[in-house]
Amino acid sequence: MWIKICANTTLRDALRAAESGADAVGFVFAPSSRQVSPHQVGAITTELPYDLTQIGVFVTHDFEEITATVRTAGLHGIQLHGGLDLPLLEKLRCECGHDYFLIQTLHWEVDTDPDASAQHLLAEYRAVARKGLVDAVLIDAKTATASGGTGRTVNWTLIHEVLFPEAVPAAAGGPRIILAGGLTPENVAEAITTLRPWGVDVASGVEERPGKKDSARVNAFIRNARTAFAEIEKPRTPFPVQP
Repeated sequence: MWIKICANTTLRDALRAAESGADAVGFVFAPSSRQVSPHQVGAITTELPYDLTQIGVFVTHDFEEITATVRTAGLHGIQLHGGLDLPLLEKLRCECGHDYFLIQTLHWEVDTDPDASAQHLLAEYRAVARKGLVDAVLIDAKTATASGGTGRTVNWTLIHEVLFPEAVPAAAGGPRIILAGGLTPENVAEAITTLRPWGVDVASGVEERPGKKDSARVNAFIRNARTAFAEIEKPRTPFPVQP
């Protein structure tokens, strides 16, 4: 199980996420109400526990901009959110080796036909898995006007039906699957039970306002997610053998 609290803008919020039991925190470098600068994040990451994975979210496909930001901000990982760019993934993996946790966002288009969204998602997953370049894929909701932070959920059931029969286990070199898109403390348990991802990622669902976290909702989200993960990971008790 892996839980990321994304779109942090202050040290206080990032520390509270760590104290609440998050495995990772994210910082958004794309233009948005939650955007931060590399130097701003660099001042935050030096104060965070080192075992808390610190990930930058990028829409840009500029290799030099991404790598310079990672160095300045003191990050442990890169999340690409601006569409699938396999040559960029290859270049980043070659440059960074496996020292950085590399995540590719794949989008569920919520305003189009669900079957078409599912097939598009499956095609991109196959392309990423075949190359073996990323540590994880993150499934997020996309609308006609926004590719993230939409507060819209994806179709957990359909994604499970279409994607998971083809998902390559991480132990066999496949990318881990992280679920995002409209998650909240109220629905994260249902999402985990339905889709059974490796991890979950939340931003707007635990905010007081854009860029400001609500500590009570962060605590509730992590608590509910861990409870749900523990339930699906619980060994099944075999039926007793009748004499």
